[in-house]
Amino acid sequence: MRQREEFAQEAVEEEMDMAKEEDMIEIKIPADGIKKAGLENLPGVGASTAEKFREAGYHDLMSLAVASPGELVESVGLSEAVARKIINSARNNLDMGFQTGDDLLKKRERVIKLSTGSECFDTLMGGGFETGSITECYGEFGSGKTQIGHLLAVTAQKQDPTAVTVYIDTENTFRPERIKQLAEAAGLDPEKTLSNIRVGRAYNSDHQMLLAEKVEDLIQKQNLNVKLIVVDSLTAHFRAEFIGRGTLADRQQKLNKHMHTLLKLADSCNLCVYVTNQVMAKPDTFFGDPTQAIGGHIVGHASTFRIYLRKGKKGSRVAKLVDSPHLQEGECNFFVETGGLRDVK
Repeated sequence: MRQREEFAQEAVEEEMDMAKEEDMIEIKIPADGIKKAGLENLPGVGASTAEKFREAGYHDLMSLAVASPGELVESVGLSEAVARKIINSARNNLDMGFQTGDDLLKKRERVIKLSTGSECFDTLMGGGFETGSITECYGEFGSGKTQIGHLLAVTAQKQDPTAVTVYIDTENTFRPERIKQLAEAAGLDPEKTLSNIRVGRAYNSDHQMLLAEKVEDLIQKQNLNVKLIVVDSLTAHFRAEFIGRGTLADRQQKLNKHMHTLLKLADSCNLCVYVTNQVMAKPDTFFGDPTQAIGGHIVGHASTFRIYLRKGKKGSRVAKLVDSPHLQEGECNFFVETGGLRDVK
């Protein structure tokens, strides 16, 4: 009789433990508490595993929910089964459903537009370069791509003194002297402006991709108010390292991963990503402009806005809005001067 009572008691306790475990898995975390929710809330994730996730760049449940099992296997060293279980648990603890158009419209209110200083250029871009998106500028050498990158790094701080720019330099084109010129013209302290720019010199495509992945650490661990990422240029290393048609598929796959990393940063951190791109001349074009951007459809689809820059008359520059999700195509003319951009009257 006593053995039966002990067995029944053990069965009840086991059911209670199972119920607690199920409750732990099914706990719903409100949307406003996503960033505050710890990774330890997930079943099977202890303090040491959570620390490994943070070191790999997964700081909250949302970053795990949108990850793939392969990424966790490679970055944290988990088995695929465990990685899949943790991802599913993170998704169950978040509201991963659809949003209404009203919700997205309210989210669009957070978008910040960085001014170029040129009235016609800002009008062409609907008010300026948007945060939460990737803007690609492509054109031949001397068309003004790098100048716009330097200018945006300064105007970002003019609109928000705490704004930080991350400048990924792949062609050794960043010049602090140019930043000082633009800062003085904008009425800013040149030394302070330079101190709010983090420059990373990328020596190959892997280094370039690593620098982009480390931007999240600057935001999460150092609490920097990063509002702009400049990649100048996007395709220089990829073009040099992958030669011939036989390597084209590998190059595009790697470039696609890099673009999605930048797009994820733009969307999740509400920052502006500005990338410059090289061009080539299509030999089979007999009529019209033979200039075409490097990177093909991969770069074209991943970029939210595409701008074609070319040289105009009397030293001016022409910016043509080639692609935009909501803006009409158009052109504008401007001069690049010591103090910034000036409209052609």
